[in-house]
Amino acid sequence: MGLSIAFLTHEPFYPPSGGGSSEAIYLVREMVQRGHRVRLFCPQMEDLQGVEQNFKVKLEPFTRWKMGRYARWRNLKYLAFPWFLEKQAAASLRATPADVIVSQHTIASVAAGRLKRRLKIPAIMNYLDFLTGFMEAWPAYIAPPFLLRGLEHFEVTLPRRYEADGVLAISDTMADHLSKAGYPRERICPIYFGYDSAVFTLRQESDVPPQDKPVLVMHGSFDQHHLGRIALEGMAEVASRRPEVVFRFVGRQTPSLLAFVSRLQSRVPQVRVELTGFTPYHEVARHLHTASVGLVPYEETTGTHCAFVAKIVEYLGVGLPVVSTAIQSIQRYFANEPMARFVPFSGGAFAEAVLEQLQLPRSQVIEGGRRASDRVRRELDWQIISRKAVDFIEGVATAAKT
Repeated sequence: MGLSIAFLTHEPFYPPSGGGSSEAIYLVREMVQRGHRVRLFCPQMEDLQGVEQNFKVKLEPFTRWKMGRYARWRNLKYLAFPWFLEKQAAASLRATPADVIVSQHTIASVAAGRLKRRLKIPAIMNYLDFLTGFMEAWPAYIAPPFLLRGLEHFEVTLPRRYEADGVLAISDTMADHLSKAGYPRERICPIYFGYDSAVFTLRQESDVPPQDKPVLVMHGSFDQHHLGRIALEGMAEVASRRPEVVFRFVGRQTPSLLAFVSRLQSRVPQVRVELTGFTPYHEVARHLHTASVGLVPYEETTGTHCAFVAKIVEYLGVGLPVVSTAIQSIQRYFANEPMARFVPFSGGAFAEAVLEQLQLPRSQVIEGGRRASDRVRRELDWQIISRKAVDFIEGVATAAKT
């Protein structure tokens, strides 16, 4: 008889909206394949019946207000969500108890910790990022330092405060921060962040653009912390020196993205920009296949250093050279990867690395891309990540029972 798992998340389960939301579907599939019964406590979504039938889960949707990374007043809703989710889940779990609670992200982990305390159900928190750590790149009038320090302390001490039975961490760096905050390191399992090798397939040699028609690509949710000073200065420098370069942004045209493009165009009026608009997860790869270099120009924050950036894994998965700022977690993992360049947190250094990558011989790009794609497929495919995560969840739940 499998486990009864209460799975908590602050994002609609399906379809994934990008970033960390994509992980949930692979974890749940692995749980169900092993015979576990999964109850999903998550925001309302379309076609509830179809999702239940397709994934063989029971949905208990949150319907008080619309949630999601593009919802209005998102940050305020995130702050309130754990308390209302806790109330809803507590009533359900009292009526039909679960063997273990698994929470995705910090927001749902607040609810999981409080449910563990109230109902004495083992809880496992999955840290897919250090959410408040990204706020270090926000203006001080939005995130005052004194308030930010308190929020970061609250987030990183959640597992210790609520005595979580186990923690899944997106990176070794994230695990280090949780351990330094007082949570036992032996109860943390770094699982990293995966990708779907059946979706982000190795591109054909014919897809690789010629050197005289370069395309630089960046994809994702385009939040405020994705497009800062380094991105602006780096892309402006590249556009000035290589005016034929096309900058391709794959994803929803968020206010942050549109404001960034406007600033870029004011610096370099002739810059060539391509905006795809919202692109379903399963269609992103085709925009990467025909690019020259993948970009990750993140600003330096504690959140950035803890992140195991999905973009980099997906770029390497399709065989694309990458230029990224020196994010500790991902640089630790890919320290010896020839197709990934990690540079100081400087627009000038970022631009120089991009220009150098654009000069790589075509044969080197093709062969290096093949090797990088093979590596991430062996090590970071979602099936591998999910197996490791569910092995850990089963171990924790079994230990709690005994």
